[in-house]
Amino acid sequence: MSVISVKTPRQYDITIENGILNNCGRIIADTVKGKNCVIVTDSNVAPLYLATVKKSLESYGITVSTHIFPAGEENKTLQTVEQMLHSFCEAGLTRSDFTVALGGGVCGDMTGFASAIYMRGIAYIGIPTTLLAQIDSSVGGKTGCDLSFGKNLVGSFHAPKAVIIDPLCLNTLPQRIFNDGLGEAIKYGVIKSEKLFDRLMNENAKDFINELIEECVSIKRDVTENDFFEKGERMLLNYGHTIGHAIEKYYNYKDITHGEAICIGMVTMAAAAERNGLCEIGLAKKLTACLHKYALPATTAIELSKLCEGALNDKKRRGKDIKIVLPEKIGTCVIKTVPTDTLAQYLGGDGE
Repeated sequence: MSVISVKTPRQYDITIENGILNNCGRIIADTVKGKNCVIVTDSNVAPLYLATVKKSLESYGITVSTHIFPAGEENKTLQTVEQMLHSFCEAGLTRSDFTVALGGGVCGDMTGFASAIYMRGIAYIGIPTTLLAQIDSSVGGKTGCDLSFGKNLVGSFHAPKAVIIDPLCLNTLPQRIFNDGLGEAIKYGVIKSEKLFDRLMNENAKDFINELIEECVSIKRDVTENDFFEKGERMLLNYGHTIGHAIEKYYNYKDITHGEAICIGMVTMAAAAERNGLCEIGLAKKLTACLHKYALPATTAIELSKLCEGALNDKKRRGKDIKIVLPEKIGTCVIKTVPTDTLAQYLGGDGE
């Protein structure tokens, strides 16, 4: 078992252990005082793990209700959040009770947001079941949902009371979804750890998956402790996301995964950094090789001008400027402010 403590405004522990799902009730009962909860999960995860988590919670005297929503990023909406809130009311949750987010990043983001606004804030526990959620979205306290204008435009900072990670859950993931999470792992290597990037490049990620999870969680823990409300360093975690979110929106959150879109965004930014003399030549090619090793994309047929147009609704925009993250070398990135009307030119050289 590995326990990583996060010292943000609300301190919590992230527990990582093979098979811990079977006894998650013990950690939860030791962490929260409430005896009434709602497990929120999606239609993909419910048949796999809902019964196990429910049984474990009930064995510790906790009354459990459930809410299952249709899986998919296209369902990460205010309407779905409203339906969760109705389930909280029907279950009779009070301010001393809690919710459990059992699933991937979509589930965790929405459950955390619903918990943040229900009765002005109740506790929630994160049990991420995808690699992307385990190493990224379940850590740091960002919650929210999408609007038709863009991704994660509604949300709040609301840290969980605990995060419980069972790497064995990854055994049920389709290969594409597992690789989707590796896109975020590669991102951590580019922004903070050349050693991690080299391991991903030279070894098989599945051969050191527990170490990979711990390393990524530790990196995000360190960054979010220093900048919980994303005023500075935490923006580095958005490497690849400005363009990546625009790609997701272009496809209406279908046909391409979050991790795949972020990978394309990372290469776009690496190429821009090279073109503008901010990083070593060949970095984009090296990054592309690592992505291709895990069947992840590096390019898109979408015109850059359209992607930049979509990026203007991104949360990193400040008035007439937008902040983008660019690599200097593997393991080091910087935040640069670019006028929105020159973004396409800066990223593409000719604006096309």
